[in-house]
Amino acid sequence: MKYDFTSIMDRHGMDAVAVDGLGTKAMPFAPKRPQEGFDIIPMWVADMNFPTVPTIPEAIIKRAQHPAYGYFAPREEYFAKIIKWQETRNGVKGLLPEHIGYENGVLGGVVSALNVFCSKGDNVLVHTPTYVGFTKSLTNNGYHLVHSPLKIEDGVWRMDFEDMEKRIVENKIHAAIFCSPHNPCGRVWERWEIEKFIELCAKYDVFVISDEIWSDLILTGNKHIPTQSVSEDARNRVVALYAPSKTFNLAGLVGSYHIVYNRWIRERMLKESSLPHYNDMNVLSMHALLGAYEPEGYEWCDELLQVLTGNVNYAADYIEKHFEGVTLCRPQGTYMLYLDCSGWCEKHGKVIEDVLEAAWAVGVAVQDGHFFNGPCNLRVNLALPLSRVKEAFDRLDKYVFNA
Repeated sequence: MKYDFTSIMDRHGMDAVAVDGLGTKAMPFAPKRPQEGFDIIPMWVADMNFPTVPTIPEAIIKRAQHPAYGYFAPREEYFAKIIKWQETRNGVKGLLPEHIGYENGVLGGVVSALNVFCSKGDNVLVHTPTYVGFTKSLTNNGYHLVHSPLKIEDGVWRMDFEDMEKRIVENKIHAAIFCSPHNPCGRVWERWEIEKFIELCAKYDVFVISDEIWSDLILTGNKHIPTQSVSEDARNRVVALYAPSKTFNLAGLVGSYHIVYNRWIRERMLKESSLPHYNDMNVLSMHALLGAYEPEGYEWCDELLQVLTGNVNYAADYIEKHFEGVTLCRPQGTYMLYLDCSGWCEKHGKVIEDVLEAAWAVGVAVQDGHFFNGPCNLRVNLALPLSRVKEAFDRLDKYVFNA
């Protein structure tokens, strides 16, 4: 490959929560530090352990060399590169600069959109398993989550449309959060599913906030369908949120964007996001996006998807062969696995906390599924060199599931 996805990158002392946050009071929800003799394999925080495409640090360094960092406005190039990226990667047509708005983060955009559609105390539909960021941001801002459980059919996560309709009606819901691809399940929704979801929302006048931050990370054989693309109604009903952060490992720089075609919604979102005077772009974040969406970024992303597909296939095959009682639906996107350990725990008289403690003790820093409303689950990050993935699963085999 042209780019480096095999070197083991040392992130210690480089402000990485994924490694330096373990066992600290500042990160009480983080895994514990491992026992003596085991190094940390970070598999919990949703960032990557690969160096990003070189054009990003090049763009940041070039801009930083100019010794003035005063007030600024987004360059025309910023909007042009987003439009080209969306057209090339997702087939989006008719996107204009006026449809694009900056967000300090996808979750901030979610809250701004909810503040347009809802009043504090309103019920909001979400699917479960539920991304912990949705849970925290909605409850912190006074909204009530109404969970519609996804169901597993023939090894695939599916929306339960009957359950969703029942909850929308009973709870007088007029806003829904849609995660596409889904985090933590890794489901890449098919067009017919999105169409049916939008038709249901239209039936009851439910606005949709579509988190598509993972939309660039689609594994081989699958295709992302932008939620806004399935119908004219979807184009006007849906707020879509994107960012280069998951794709290019830029979360620490902060910088996302929304796509909103409906002028009424867009103007009110801009008003909501302006109220705290915190939703302002960082000049280096803008240049990071410009560097990401260079031609090299397209190449780098294509190679990354090959690596992630290989990692997912290796891990899923290993689990099916070696970890009796641990099940998963193979993800179609993202770089996360969402494991159900209930069968293993029941057979061995254990609880998920026992699994976590055993994994953390040997440096396999996986994440507790309780954060995603999972009763006996693990979320596992596979965005590491394959050698690290293999080492992690070897340790899980020897010290956890077949100890």
